[in-house]
Amino acid sequence: MQFSEKSSRVLKGRRSERFQRGGLGKSLISLALVALVLIQNQPALAWGNEGHTAINRVAAEKIPATMPRFLRRAVAEIAYLGPEPDRWRNPSEFALKNAQEADHFIDFERVSWLDPLPQGRYEFYRKLYEKRAATAATDHPDDFLPEHVGLQPYITTEVYGRLKAAFREYRQRQAAHQPTQAVQQAIIFYAGWLGHYVADGSQPLHTTIQYNGWVGPNPNGYTAQHSIHAQFETAYVAANITAKDFAGLVKRPERLDDPFARYVAYLKQSNGLVDQVYALEKDGGLTGKGSTAAFDFTTHRLAAGSQMLLNLWYTAWLESAVPVPEHAAPAPPAPK
Repeated sequence: MQFSEKSSRVLKGRRSERFQRGGLGKSLISLALVALVLIQNQPALAWGNEGHTAINRVAAEKIPATMPRFLRRAVAEIAYLGPEPDRWRNPSEFALKNAQEADHFIDFERVSWLDPLPQGRYEFYRKLYEKRAATAATDHPDDFLPEHVGLQPYITTEVYGRLKAAFREYRQRQAAHQPTQAVQQAIIFYAGWLGHYVADGSQPLHTTIQYNGWVGPNPNGYTAQHSIHAQFETAYVAANITAKDFAGLVKRPERLDDPFARYVAYLKQSNGLVDQVYALEKDGGLTGKGSTAAFDFTTHRLAAGSQMLLNLWYTAWLESAVPVPEHAAPAPPAPK
């Protein structure tokens, strides 16, 4: 993600370039122009392209043999899809960009009064709007608008639900000896798409109002410059870390007993590490080759993303075997 101002958690999409056939001179000129455009239009992405791709790749390489073979063989496709939601954030697709900006973060400081978080997106909206209505105009009530708080756990568990439903369809079609190629493609897409948000959640600065420069009381003297976010997740990672540096930290998957609750706990653990990111920056650990402490911290955060992603894939696969009514009865309204 790009984090220069709170209202612009945005990024510019990569511009595609077409190579024209022609003579050698024209080709060289075209290559030079393409290189110049790409250099000038590098977006600052959440974990950067490198980090998102690596998190998805490591998780895909750890898929156990008990899960479908087609998924285990889709490592390259799943890795490619790691940065996918950041490709949807170009201003030229305004409706798409605007609708999903808040999916990439949650500011836990703004919902410290709401524990546990409701499992449904709209129940969460209701609580936020009630809080906003009860907040005095002098106390910044708009801080409680959903687009300012962030919706990270909701988009994540919604994509998880899509993946589980697709796995269920795959099982049913297999049992009925029907073609499965189309649903296989859907599963690969959902698995890769899910990886983006899970990876965002492992980056501590995606869980806090301190997302890009310290605000408010600052007794530790942390940087207030609007540069730490990209410095940590993009520049430092791209220069110093590859998938092989943290692949060994990712273990066999486990079945999550309550995916939503476990995912929120994962986000809160990440939120508890915000100070460490700022301390590393203050000590120069994120500059250039960085420090040993920065390398250890960052590889463990990347590994945490891969591990949670692998756990969610595995849980979705196992849960998809549980029979469900074809048309479940509507859930009762949530208590107010």
